[in-house]
Amino acid sequence: MEITCYRDIEIASEPRSLPAATYNLAHTLLARTINGCLFIPIRSMQYLAILDEEELIFLDGERKCWIDIAWRKFQPQNRISLDEPVAYQAVYYQAGAADIMSRLQAEFPRALNELAEKGRFSGFARVLKFPAPNAD
Repeated sequence: MEITCYRDIEIASEPRSLPAATYNLAHTLLARTINGCLFIPIRSMQYLAILDEEELIFLDGERKCWIDIAWRKFQPQNRISLDEPVAYQAVYYQAGAADIMSRLQAEFPRALNELAEKGRFSGFARVLKFPAPNAD
């Protein structure tokens, strides 16, 4: 699938954090894709989230290819452990986009879990077999 996305002028931005479980699952699913891009439908909001290595963007179903919000500059390297939240910058391109952030923070993890449960990914996986340790 190919989608061309456009950005208006940035209206505002603010530092935020994403729960570790959500960040970790999103990047685990991203790693399973062949093209390096993960499409996550958020049906309850009529939004499409698109994740790549650099950012997570959100497209409103009515505006199709115009980015409303981008989550950028993720900082997983600043965590001490994998269960700590990940800091990022939320960038708003539409008036009123800041108002939907709390809903996105709740609905995005649900949509991500639904996608994970379907298990439809175009990537590949393989099992590595390690020799059993010698029993002495």
